[in-house]
Parts: sequence; structure tokens; C-alpha cells
Amino acid sequence: MLKEFKEFAIKGNMLDMAVGIIIGAAFGTVVGSFVNDIMMPLISAITGTPDFSNLFIVLKAPDAAEANMASIQSVRDAGGVALGYGLFINAFISLLIVAFALFMVIKSVNKLKRKEEAAPAPAPAGPTAEDLLIEIRDLLKQK
Repeated sequence: MLKEFKEFAIKGNMLDMAVGIIIGAAFGTVVGSFVNDIMMPLISAITGTPDFSNLFIVLKAPDAAEANMASIQSVRDAGGVALGYGLFINAFISLLIVAFALFMVIKSVNKLKRKEEAAPAPAPAGPTAEDLLIEIRDLLKQK
């Protein structure tokens, strides 16, 4: 049983999948940072909104009258309910970036596959000189 598990765990597909998951998680972190730390400040500067992640609508105000309403997190921490559409905008931009990156990877792989399929098959090997001599010998024996 241990031998079978070892074969399963060391198979190429299993290792490829593990590497893909690890790289995907790291890529998600990089994309999240890119959106939150680079893209959103640029978009915020253009639109005049200081921070998209802090755009929200209070659906139910917190019970405490002196609750801090400056950020979505403070409203939620105080027991209020807030619709965080700014966080959704950030997540949607992250999705678009990841989708575009995956599109580019798949496009490259498909391009390589098309080149591989378009390559002509090698010409069939003809008979060797020895094969021809054997064939001639057999024909002479028949006569």
C-alpha cells in the first residue's frame, strides 16, 4: 500500500498540480497587491475617490450612536450592516487581471500546439540496401 501511495504521489500529474496550486496562490497574492496598491490608487486619483475599498452603503446603522462610521470595517465591527461595493470593485478588477493573464497563457500554449500539429510528419523510411538485396535474392531463388 505504501508503494502504491508513493507511485501516486510522485506521478508527474500530481506534482504538476501541486506546483500549479502553489504558483496560483502566489499569483493571487501578487494580483491582489497589484490591484490594491497600484491600480486602485491610480483609479482613485483619476476619479477623485480616495479609497475604493472603503466605498460602502450602510444598510443598518450600528446600535451605538457614537459608533465610528468612517470605514466599512468600523461599521461592521460596531454591529452595523454595510454593503461594500468598493470591495466588490476591487475583487472584480482582480478577476479581470487574473482572467487576462490566464488568457495569455492559454493563447501561448495553443499557439505552440498549433505549430506542433502543423509540423509535417517525417517521411517514411524506405527500404535499406540490405532489405533490397534480400528481396532480390529471394526473387532469384524463386526462378
